[in-house]
Amino acid sequence: MNVRLKALIDSTKQKFGLDNYYLHRHTFYRKLNIFNETEYTLCMEWFPTHITEQEDEDLNPEGTAVININVNNGLCESVIFVGGKSYASGITFKELDKIEIVKWIENETGLIYEKQFQLKKEGEKEYRFQECVDRIPVSPSGHITIKFDDEGMLTQFYKSGQFPAKEWVTEETYSLSLGDMEQLVKAQLKRIEIPVYDQKVLILAYGLEEIYVKNDRESTIPFEFIVNTMSYIKVDRIMKWTTSNEQLFERKRVSRIEDVTIEQAFSNEPHPDSFPLTKLEQEKSIHAVIDFLRKVYPKDTAEWTLKTLHRDNGNIHATLKVHKQDNRVSQRKLRIIIDEERFEAINYMDNESLIETFNLFQAPDEITINKEEAFEQIRERITLEPYYVFDFEQQRYILCGKIDCNYVVNASNGEVVSLNDL
Repeated sequence: MNVRLKALIDSTKQKFGLDNYYLHRHTFYRKLNIFNETEYTLCMEWFPTHITEQEDEDLNPEGTAVININVNNGLCESVIFVGGKSYASGITFKELDKIEIVKWIENETGLIYEKQFQLKKEGEKEYRFQECVDRIPVSPSGHITIKFDDEGMLTQFYKSGQFPAKEWVTEETYSLSLGDMEQLVKAQLKRIEIPVYDQKVLILAYGLEEIYVKNDRESTIPFEFIVNTMSYIKVDRIMKWTTSNEQLFERKRVSRIEDVTIEQAFSNEPHPDSFPLTKLEQEKSIHAVIDFLRKVYPKDTAEWTLKTLHRDNGNIHATLKVHKQDNRVSQRKLRIIIDEERFEAINYMDNESLIETFNLFQAPDEITINKEEAFEQIRERITLEPYYVFDFEQQRYILCGKIDCNYVVNASNGEVVSLNDL
């Protein structure tokens, strides 16, 4: 067995007290983090010694310990004891209080409480934490969950996110206030059509589209941009063609599972998705998108806008939206998956069927109030909270204010409604 692999397996067995377990199987997988760095993970499935065979290949037996270790730094990413049952003798929290839990998380992750993570929710047998920078929330946010049984034995631990160190953060003094940004806030108020599924009705409402305002007040970061990675290429090109080529499109299976070798993991080979799309690859992808649309949507010339291109698991994904957007919450979208070697579309996803279900809903009532009136209705409910947001252009976390509102105004009767009630 590889020396480094054996060291990871042995340290895991000792740390989590797996003397009553044996290693059933292990695999490697890799992913890109927000900094476009490749992270390798060793996934181990430990079976209790009294289980000699797996009855169902798709299900792990109760008590199985599924443990993921980051190969790059040796830290634990997740631990799950199937069914909440543990036969281990390693991690037990006798007091079950926050101080004890926080100390263990700090030791296990190297993170500092209230500097990089803070308590979000405390339950009877679990704690949930969220990513932060000096108690200020981070976007996109990371999370830590930890659970235990009645005896205080660890049954689940899960960590996701970046939890940035100081060198990734531009620290500033927060200086934003809603009173200084009224015009910007008003511009974020949109009239949208909201489906209420249990009543099968559509409601026209004025709602605030959340946005992040940079601390300098000079620029903003739309909410949808912070979930994209730096590998997303903005295209924003209307797809046009003069001749159609209508054909029956045969979808090809797209695998989400990548076979990662031990050599790749321990040499830290860069993930294929980490390489930016070249200009030539972008142009070939655009031609592949148009060729696909000519075949599958032959009458839709100039109706689709290609928004972005990005690599994903060895393929290229193209994201499109209809050129003329309506006021519905769910907008028509199309995802085309392109083979990066042949530059041909091999599969696609269209949310048209979801949109069509709304045609069966009762139409919204007539509008009786305007945008200005709606704004006055929810003015006092609009929130501005400090957030450290990852700016993909600067490749740093910068201080922003998140403008948001959890309420909308019914455009037909002026009623203020919580989004949680819809």
